[in-house]
Amino acid sequence: MTNVIELRRLELRDLNEIEEIERGSYPTPWSRSMFASELAKPSSLCLGAFDPETGRLVGYLVISRYVDAWHVMNIAVAPSRRRQGIASLLLQRLFELTSGRSRRGYTLEVRISNIGAIKLYERLGFRPRGVRRGYYTDNREDALIMWKDPVSEAAVPPS
Repeated sequence: MTNVIELRRLELRDLNEIEEIERGSYPTPWSRSMFASELAKPSSLCLGAFDPETGRLVGYLVISRYVDAWHVMNIAVAPSRRRQGIASLLLQRLFELTSGRSRRGYTLEVRISNIGAIKLYERLGFRPRGVRRGYYTDNREDALIMWKDPVSEAAVPPS
């Protein structure tokens, strides 16, 4: 599980560390300008997980608000800090911040080969809802579309 992790909204000053984690996590990483754009959007929520001892970013979550859903656009954890509960912590904080605000559910796409991530999302209440054929540009891999129903305030444990 995680040691103590500090969560806060990401800022432009975090872009270097975001890029470092992104490049170590994905074969087709987002560009710096894509992250900067999401950080500036009022309809996006960008959270970072920071190691309190070093102040270093160890994971992040980018989500955009749409009419009927919160779309998890990007989530990544530094390779050396994976399997420590950081992604779960980020997603739980997201649910806390967005619960009870509307009837929006949550959606995301994940590579069909990424069994570890699929299991994580299922533990957090996401369910498969379809497939986007050839979604990933690096190898034309399919994406599993997952959905989680809206979270009521009563369903979110206190932090």
